[in-house]
Amino acid sequence: MKQDFIRRIAELNSSQPSGESILWSRHGISELLNDGWARSAVERGLERSEIIEDYRTITRPLPDCLVIGWIEPDEPFHAVVAIDEPNDRLLIVTVYKPTASEWENDWQTRKR
Repeated sequence: MKQDFIRRIAELNSSQPSGESILWSRHGISELLNDGWARSAVERGLERSEIIEDYRTITRPLPDCLVIGWIEPDEPFHAVVAIDEPNDRLLIVTVYKPTASEWENDWQTRKR
C-alpha cells in the first residue's frame, strides 16, 4: 500500500544521518524555499501523512500521489510524492501550502 510505503520511507529517512531515502526535485526545493519551510520539517511530516489523491501512472514514470502532512498542528502542507519502490525511496515532486480558495476546511477536499 502506498500510504504505508510513504510512512515507512519517511521514518527510515529520519533515522539516516544522510537522509538518502527522500529525494527532491528542483521544483520541489524551489517551492519549499518559497514557503519558508525546512526540508526536514516536511520530511518529518510525511511520517504521518495521508494520501488525498492518487494519480494514474499512464503518463508518469513512477506512481505518485498527493499527500497532506503537517509542519505544525495548524500548518498543513500538500506534497506530490513519487514512489520508487524498487530503490526504496521517495521523490518529492512539489510541496505547497494549500489555500482556502481551493480546498475545503479539512484541507483534503478540493472545492468544486
